[in-house]
Amino acid sequence: MTDVLRRGRASLAFSFFAQGATFALLVTRIPAIQDRYGISDALLPVFLAAVPILAGVGSVTTEHLVKRIPVGRLLRWSQPVVLLALLGVGAGDHLVEVAIALGAFGLAVGALDASMNMLGVSLQRAYGRSIMLGFHAAYSLGGIVGASLAWAGAHWHLSLLVSYLPVALVLLPATFVGSRWYVDGGAPEQREAGEGGPVVFKLLLPLCLVMTFAYIGDSTVSNWSAKYLQDVLGSSEQLATVPYNVYMVTTLLGRAIGDFGVRRFGAVAVVRLGAVVAALGFAVVAVAPGAWVGMLGFTLLGLGLCVIVPQTFAAAGRLFPGASDTAIARLNIFNYVGFLIGSPLVGALGDAWNYRGAMLVPMVLVLVTLGYARSFAPEPNRYGDGHERPRTADVGRGSNGL
Repeated sequence: MTDVLRRGRASLAFSFFAQGATFALLVTRIPAIQDRYGISDALLPVFLAAVPILAGVGSVTTEHLVKRIPVGRLLRWSQPVVLLALLGVGAGDHLVEVAIALGAFGLAVGALDASMNMLGVSLQRAYGRSIMLGFHAAYSLGGIVGASLAWAGAHWHLSLLVSYLPVALVLLPATFVGSRWYVDGGAPEQREAGEGGPVVFKLLLPLCLVMTFAYIGDSTVSNWSAKYLQDVLGSSEQLATVPYNVYMVTTLLGRAIGDFGVRRFGAVAVVRLGAVVAALGFAVVAVAPGAWVGMLGFTLLGLGLCVIVPQTFAAAGRLFPGASDTAIARLNIFNYVGFLIGSPLVGALGDAWNYRGAMLVPMVLVLVTLGYARSFAPEPNRYGDGHERPRTADVGRGSNGL
């Protein structure tokens, strides 16, 4: 294992951390953004839906850009755009200004999410063992830090700009300096020369469905946990804020140890266990007699769902080893599809039926993952032992060509 790989892993983990913090700072201050710009309740869903839609466009664009631009270079420049767009959200005064800032944020986030996971999969291939969950653990840690800073800003009645500016001043130079140690899988022409054939969507589809189901579950927790605990389980308003924090912490813990589980038991077993634990969590939430049992369910959800998304990206890289960038960019779109479907789906079912019953729908969708678990297996007999091997030829150069 070379110092180049270790520095590349650390710098990419910091990029994941920074993105987790940035995204949390945005989504946890949505009420403040709505108040600042006078966005009506009827118009707010349009703004919220536009961000993931534009992120999907950014992910599709990234698929084509990485054929001409090194992935590390694309990540290096998309992350500052995300941070500057966050500042734009906090600095504007008029509705058109926040619309432009959120539009830029969505497009840049799509490129950022795709390029981060492209580099992560490439680096995991170079390591020859599972490290993807560690990158997403850094994202979860960033989310906890960002949500905590957002809480502090709300508690002290700080303006959005005052809340966002210190974070941007720290993360902008730090991520840019750290980007010099990103490890690319070769220049674009080298990656094209190594292509093993086009990405066949029929083969990628099971992973796309798993990604969608996982994010339906995730968006259910992020959008409905507080309302569910307060309105259905009768908790106090203060206690209703706890489930999402518990979910984030258990997500971090599960991802922090998840790579060891993959190395010991394999990706298929870990994904299956994650799906079962997540489904159990939804079941507990649906039948919970009170708030504390409900929080136990959300705890299980964090432990179960946390392993699925990182392993889905890793599986796409294994499935199309010569075209992993393309596969990951296309797979990343279904991250946003799940986010767009999840919250409206649960809300509509809750209004038409009841919220306990609505929780059973993401439970069933997560269980469907069990039927696709074999898609997470390494290539059969590729090395004779079912494990990946380092590909040092791919990592001789950093993203800046040094």
